[in-house]
Amino acid sequence: MLAIVVFAASLLQAGTGFGFSIIGTPFLLMIYPAHTAIQINIILSLCISVFMLVKVGKEVVKPLMARLIKGSLIMLVPGLLLYLFMDIRAMKLIVGGLILLLTVLLIMRFTIRQTAGRDYLTGGISGLLTTSIGVPGPPLLLYFSGAGTEKTTLRSTTLAYYLLVYSVSLGLQIGFGGTEKQVWVSSAAAVPALLLGIVCGQLMFTRFSPRGFRILSYVLLLFSGAYLVVTSL
Repeated sequence: MLAIVVFAASLLQAGTGFGFSIIGTPFLLMIYPAHTAIQINIILSLCISVFMLVKVGKEVVKPLMARLIKGSLIMLVPGLLLYLFMDIRAMKLIVGGLILLLTVLLIMRFTIRQTAGRDYLTGGISGLLTTSIGVPGPPLLLYFSGAGTEKTTLRSTTLAYYLLVYSVSLGLQIGFGGTEKQVWVSSAAAVPALLLGIVCGQLMFTRFSPRGFRILSYVLLLFSGAYLVVTSL
């Protein structure tokens, strides 16, 4: 089950720039306790960011990445407090509800103009979700989809952003909440499926039209939001 989840999630991540946490975390939460699932997701997300940035790192928009990172750093500690003390079901309900609401707005052709201030805000929300539930992708996907960001820019820049924000988040979680042997054993066992998903996803990326990319984004968001809401009840 773990290998299937990781392959599917890494396939989407490599092909779209999103998908690992959005798809992987809900299923990992079915297999493992909440904190274990969140840390496995972060470790594997770090691995995929490292592997893929070797190829797409030159496409990163550095000013945009810097704004996202600065915004996220402010909110990592509040997110850690939620991870340590907040009821995980309440957190999933709030996040899932917001994702569904904003996705419906996007489907109804809601658009948003990209600005530096909104880059910082989006990074902050993403940072909060990273240390709390290990899912930084939905705010970025919603924001960049609404702004009509080009898919190559989106994929490369978010991968570079994930590399830093996941590293800091994992360090904070381990430093303040600890870790377990199962986290590292399961993460290591999932690496072959992760690498296979990356290879297949790279091939898929070149075949996506902007319209197909947008539709897949909506499907991922609706699935993620609905799952978080249902499993919180």
